[in-house]
Amino acid sequence: MTLILKAFLSAQALLPTASSFATPSSTRLASTLSSTMSEVPTFIDSTNTNYEHLHKAFELQFWGTKMALSSPKYSTEELTRTKGEMEAFLADESKLSKTRELLKQVEKGSLEETTLKMFERTFGCYIMESEEAKKLRGEATKIEGQLEAARNHLTLGAIINGKFEEMSSVGLRNNVRVDPDEAVRKACYEGLSKIGDFVSENGFVELVKVRNRMAKALGYIDFYDYKVSNAEGFGKIELFKILDTLEEGTRSIMEEARKKFAEEKGADALEPWNLSFKMAGDVTRRMDPYFPFAKSVEQWGRSFAAMNIAYRGATMDLDLLDRKGKYSNGFCHWPQPAWVKPDGSWQPSVTHFTSLADPAAVGSGYTGLTTLMHEAGHAAHFSNIEMPSPLFSQERSPTSVAYAELQSMFLDSLVGDADWMARYAISKDGDAIPWDIIADKIKSTHPYEVFALRGMIAVPYFEKALYEMAEEDLTAESIKALADKVEKDIQGGLSPRPLLSVPHILSDEASCYYHGYVLADMAVHQTREFFLKRDGFIADNPNVGPTITEAYWKPGNSEPFLGLVENLTGSPLTGQAWINDLKKSVDDLLEEEKASYDKKRAECATAPSCEDIDLNMRIRIVDGDDVISDTAEDGSFLATCKKFEEYVQKRFAKTN
Repeated sequence: MTLILKAFLSAQALLPTASSFATPSSTRLASTLSSTMSEVPTFIDSTNTNYEHLHKAFELQFWGTKMALSSPKYSTEELTRTKGEMEAFLADESKLSKTRELLKQVEKGSLEETTLKMFERTFGCYIMESEEAKKLRGEATKIEGQLEAARNHLTLGAIINGKFEEMSSVGLRNNVRVDPDEAVRKACYEGLSKIGDFVSENGFVELVKVRNRMAKALGYIDFYDYKVSNAEGFGKIELFKILDTLEEGTRSIMEEARKKFAEEKGADALEPWNLSFKMAGDVTRRMDPYFPFAKSVEQWGRSFAAMNIAYRGATMDLDLLDRKGKYSNGFCHWPQPAWVKPDGSWQPSVTHFTSLADPAAVGSGYTGLTTLMHEAGHAAHFSNIEMPSPLFSQERSPTSVAYAELQSMFLDSLVGDADWMARYAISKDGDAIPWDIIADKIKSTHPYEVFALRGMIAVPYFEKALYEMAEEDLTAESIKALADKVEKDIQGGLSPRPLLSVPHILSDEASCYYHGYVLADMAVHQTREFFLKRDGFIADNPNVGPTITEAYWKPGNSEPFLGLVENLTGSPLTGQAWINDLKKSVDDLLEEEKASYDKKRAECATAPSCEDIDLNMRIRIVDGDDVISDTAEDGSFLATCKKFEEYVQKRFAKTN
């Protein structure tokens, strides 16, 4: 059987048209937005349709360029052009004026009012009344595009045994975590550090300056203040009041953990190329056989199906394997947002998402599966938004970064749970991961989980300081020095992942974004605490999907992030649940996790394996230009998974 089908369908052809089925709530939407003699429905419909078209055009270019597809229709120039057209539409002042005029005509509390208010919020995020700001915006987009294009062609690698070995940033990071040879780990860390040298010397300095000028022309403190205000609805000052409580509340935990780590592992264990390996390198190797990446798509499907998570007719392209030229970060975007059309019909989403797995590398199966669960969580979230405009279900402002990341981080957190591993961490020979490996993982990592928290908050603290620098002080050297200073201050020493290697800081969409992961992780711990108190378990809990669909997903960005979290959990968002988890003793955690592991293994021994996985979506698994498998052609989800498994085994020397 041929495993690879050359992609012959254009990306546009994959975008489904609205289906005819309608839910009770979509019928309600249709009746509320019924035709009237006013111009309100016409304006709403034309705005939705035009935005949808421009959004698709940009997202297709985004996918094609980031995935380094071979078609000449994908280019940096086209990416810049389509992004400019989409943002020009959103920044049209006449649309904002018309929206405000029509808001005076509609009934209070109606869905027409809800939709128009979303238009008002969205247009307000993009409209730049300053001509200077508009010009600077275009200049920043151009610089960013050139920098991204140059970064995509940067050859990365490490000098090992006197010879340069080419590796992606993913490969370098993986070797820093798991290679038993310290010299190799150090060389790979130095290879990662070259990213910062490259970006700071190839346009990033000027990009920071232009972004700041633009934000200040609009009346914001700086670019960070501009970004967070648009995304979260509150400014930089308020954000860092929240982050400061987490930073201050965990600083002593971090300092004690570093002291304990050095005492147990030796002072050199705190070197950035040693820290990750010394913490879990051996355990990572022992876990590796139980996380064969070739099985990851199947395990994701089984896990989500068991929690009653579905995708409402979506089409999904998954590009999961690392390769040269591919964008060095996992992401999930939507060429087609999900929404309810004026006639009540449902428009399913089309999702593009990517991870960067190298199944031949030790530890890649675990990290690749975690990324897959993360991006699949994004896709589930955005395919279930049930609102009367695509503007409710797109990931840009005014969609809260923290809101979007909460969904994906909650679902990827399952991979680290003992009961989830008891069910899904299965070797190619069908053996479940033994408890002693999980126990050793807990012993080796739990006392030091604060390192991950501090690594997360280092990114927003770095970007805050970066955009607060005086323009005359911004140079390649000063930016690199700042990155080192923040790592030492926030993380206690240089980081295994150099700050300037974090890809988020380059992209306009992802820059000044990372705080969203921190706020989201606070909410993840609070949400997990809620489910554990209410139901006693999360993995395979059939109530999880319906609960988060109703509370978190369906409203889209119509509700504020902080309100959504409080509505579900019953408490305002705080970092206390996260801090409580960090303070939990190893013995107490071992006792809890052992009980959940044993219970799940007992269930697995008696429960038959499900042979019919239905996530209510079409999946195409691709590798760049090549289509590996497609549920529409293969007949079932599991048949598609089997093709992917065979492809991975054939492509990579190490059989998973």
